[in-house]
Amino acid sequence: MGFRCGIVGLPNVGKSTLFNALTETAAAQAANYPFCTIEPNVGNVGVPDPRLAKLAAIAGSQKIIETQLAFVDIAGLVRGASKGEGLGNQFLGNIREVDAIVHVLRCFENGDVTHVEGKVDPIADAETVETELMLADLESLEKRVPSLVKKGQSGDKESKIAASVLGQALELLRDGKPARLTRPKDVEEERVFAQAQLLTAKPVLYVCNVEEENAATGNAHSARVFEKAAAEGAEAVVVSAAIEAEIATMPLEDRGEFLSELGLAETGLARVIRAGYKLLHLLTFFTVGPKEARAWTVPAGSKAPRAAGEIHTDFERGFIRAETIAYDDYVALGGEAGAREAGKLRQEGKEYVVHDGDVMLFRFNV
Repeated sequence: MGFRCGIVGLPNVGKSTLFNALTETAAAQAANYPFCTIEPNVGNVGVPDPRLAKLAAIAGSQKIIETQLAFVDIAGLVRGASKGEGLGNQFLGNIREVDAIVHVLRCFENGDVTHVEGKVDPIADAETVETELMLADLESLEKRVPSLVKKGQSGDKESKIAASVLGQALELLRDGKPARLTRPKDVEEERVFAQAQLLTAKPVLYVCNVEEENAATGNAHSARVFEKAAAEGAEAVVVSAAIEAEIATMPLEDRGEFLSELGLAETGLARVIRAGYKLLHLLTFFTVGPKEARAWTVPAGSKAPRAAGEIHTDFERGFIRAETIAYDDYVALGGEAGAREAGKLRQEGKEYVVHDGDVMLFRFNV
């Protein structure tokens, strides 16, 4: 299963530069004018995880394969996008297809790079985009909810459930609040709410794009964004897209020294990727052997057969059991043989809920 994070924001905030650095390609044309990105570019990005290298070293794995997130570079939104301004309908459709929104905000001053609103104000920029997404959701629900209410009153159970949960979302939007504040009361409402694919129901990560000199500490603009994120229960990170783009072109062996000179322990992109992973409530399990050590992604709360299905559908269909070792035990006991001897290799069945860091081997029969 793929997890997609859509990179959004106003034109000229550094979205395409950030995307290029994320994917270490020049797939997205970064240019100083609005709408230089028309069709969304998609790049798969490895999720940094130091545990993988340790597992590979213990097992003597020939290859390391990271788990991945997909990042989608979506063209810049402008005021009026919900009414089709600036190719808005197409862009809103692209956002609807992603699992989470990575909202890039301009937190740098640079007279050479024009700002579509004529001033640098990341909070106003965030509100402009959020307003357009809310207006699009509002228009959609105002058309759908009345008919759902009518069908629900006539005895249609599915429509009654949908009318209840989407009615809550509609009231929030009318109050100027995003749909993600809706609280479905049970599994059925959660399912209906997810199927609605509301733009403002998606979790948000704010990325504060700052000048090079502020990459380590942020600045006054980014501080305001962090306050906004904290108030909303969202995530926020600071990056300098210009620095990240430069790092992406460097040989791997030179990157550490470059980061140290800037007072950075890691790249901003590593923080963005991990924050996106956290935002989507994902966890990592591992498969380890002589050929490869590999990380896999599943939603938190997934059971063992669901994890097995990430590797191959046959594994899920014919699931028998999972031989499972906690990451800490695998490392402390020197691998599978040591864990087995110490009684730390567990036989888990279909109801086992996968934990982050589990090293797993699946037994199946089809």
